Amino acid sequence: MNKKKIVAALLCAGLTVPVLAKEGGDQYPNGAENWLAGAIPPPGDYFINYFGYYSGDLVDGDGRKVKGGNDVSAWFDALRYVHVSERKFLGGNWGWHVIMPFVYQDLSLGGRSSDKFALGDMTFNPFFLAWHKDNWHWVAGVDINVPTGKYKSGDPTKSIGANYWSFEPLFAFTYLGDTGWEVSAKFMYNIKTENQDFRPARGAPKMDYQSGDEFHMDYLVGKRFGQWGVGLAGYYLKQTTDDEIDGKKISSEMGPWSDGRRGQVFAIGPSVTYATAKGTHMVAQWQHESHVENRFEGDKFYFKLIMPLQ
Repeated sequence: MNKKKIVAALLCAGLTVPVLAKEGGDQYPNGAENWLAGAIPPPGDYFINYFGYYSGDLVDGDGRKVKGGNDVSAWFDALRYVHVSERKFLGGNWGWHVIMPFVYQDLSLGGRSSDKFALGDMTFNPFFLAWHKDNWHWVAGVDINVPTGKYKSGDPTKSIGANYWSFEPLFAFTYLGDTGWEVSAKFMYNIKTENQDFRPARGAPKMDYQSGDEFHMDYLVGKRFGQWGVGLAGYYLKQTTDDEIDGKKISSEMGPWSDGRRGQVFAIGPSVTYATAKGTHMVAQWQHESHVENRFEGDKFYFKLIMPLQ
């Protein structure tokens, strides 16, 4: 494959899922967990809905927009079911959850443009543990991201899913102060398998694309006033290993990327929450991205609803 085709392949590889990224996309919607991120509710069944909108432009390894109309807008609605058991292990309550995301995206990359609505990559966690002590709450587990989303080899503008599995150890905590202050954070490390059906263009031979592993975290600092709360929240992501094609690290000569095409992003914005007397929680959030490399850079708006099913 000549260099021009490789450049086109890498540019077109910036496909997306609920929250946009580089090749393969982000299977986890960064910034989704802020208020009470580590405070798993009492034993029972819960429904959580994440509804939002994202728009952004593709950014190169120097933090500059890639020219040529490489942009995306997407609506997403992720449905999550959580079960928290009375059973305890190591002093913590056992629970499990599953997330089913639906995505509408309008994506332009490398001269191609298409819009698509489909199921995204689902997330399943069969075993997490949650602890509570005084003002502190924390949870640990491993999420498994499953490639259930629509994937079109050779044309990322028609893809929603990443076409690989990933495994994500996580730890989250929440501190609820006596005066209404809250500090919450969720730490994750995403470990990806290969996409063995990657094609630089339609009709081209298949290649193995290995997206790099990533450390990422969601965070919040906020103050509660009765049933209301206001604060600043966002996320940070830093890729820790290189992207590779057929076992070879992506070079900066292949496109507008830095060596290894390691992505990063920092986001922050205002967040408002409201809790009803019956245990329903609502969160409204705007997050603005900056310090971006090798990914999309933009703004995200979402509304989160948490409801007990009992």
